[in-house]
Amino acid sequence: MSTLSDLCLPRRRRSRAVNAENPTGQKGKGGMTASQLGPSRKGSPCLRDIAPGAVVTLADIDGPGIISHIWITVPYKTSDADCFVLSDLVLRFYWENEDDPSVEVPLGDFFCCGFGRACMVDSLPIVVVPNRGLNCYFQMPFKQHATIKLENQHANPIPAFFYQIDYCEADDLPDTIEYFHAQYRRQRLTEKGKDYTILDGVCGQGKYVGTYLALTTLERYWYGEGEVKFYIDGDIDYPTICGTGTEDYFGGSWSFAKQVDGKTVEQQYSTQYLGYPYYSSHDTEHNPYHNDDTMPQRGFYRWHIEDPIYFARNIRVTIQQIGVGYRGLFERQDDVGSVAYWYQSLPHAKFPKLPDKEYRWPR
Repeated sequence: MSTLSDLCLPRRRRSRAVNAENPTGQKGKGGMTASQLGPSRKGSPCLRDIAPGAVVTLADIDGPGIISHIWITVPYKTSDADCFVLSDLVLRFYWENEDDPSVEVPLGDFFCCGFGRACMVDSLPIVVVPNRGLNCYFQMPFKQHATIKLENQHANPIPAFFYQIDYCEADDLPDTIEYFHAQYRRQRLTEKGKDYTILDGVCGQGKYVGTYLALTTLERYWYGEGEVKFYIDGDIDYPTICGTGTEDYFGGSWSFAKQVDGKTVEQQYSTQYLGYPYYSSHDTEHNPYHNDDTMPQRGFYRWHIEDPIYFARNIRVTIQQIGVGYRGLFERQDDVGSVAYWYQSLPHAKFPKLPDKEYRWPR
């Protein structure tokens, strides 16, 4: 990873990029497809008509190398009757020819855009800009091979899928590296008094680097008293690290609240390392037969870039569902989805089965 302070230093690397204009990333092979404007004039800017059920390979790269940036955009919907494209497309990353993916996350959730909706995200590793410009800057090194695939679980073909994966051939990788991982989970109704699991089953050495939380509140009153816990290297009954509350973990305080005309209003924000970029209690789709009210939906992220959570053997991450009302603290049941981001040595443990697309849809 380059910073302003080391851009002037020489490196033994060669820049490459994979996209629809150069699907192999080969040197001197970009933009070769012709259009009506002639040779090498925007002849293949995107993948077209990805069929339902199809799995396409976005990148198949020999190492050693480092993926440094991923950009993707897709249409918001494929017909007037659907709007869950971001939930129905699934990203999978494979390192060193492993059979099981190290990343398996719905497209929108990977970029901190749950609920099938895009929102503005202005953070260091994930940036989302209008309209659905999805960017990832997590550094992803590999020694021998990297494969990135996309599965279309949507009911309709995806008419246009634009992407670019920027990487470099890197002869100067250290002998020991840790590999990027990301895992999606969802529990549509949490169990009262039982913490929601963000990540579990990790085996190996590494560091936990980020959390995305997609929370749909199903009960009244303040929802954010739940503490985030990190069980490290054999912790069972009690964690080594226990936070003080949900809004505290995401860098906020006092319910994110301000008072407007006698009402408590939450304040959203998006910063380099933490944010609350998405809130909605209304459906964006108009229907003449019902109103647009929905249960409140909130999206949060926290990046442990300056404060990674190190583990030598294993790690488990959970969050409580605790609220507070007029009678004090109470155990809640809400709808929680999440993405955990971490680096670790290989091999990695197989992930739990990805929930079906209908289960991933927002309420």
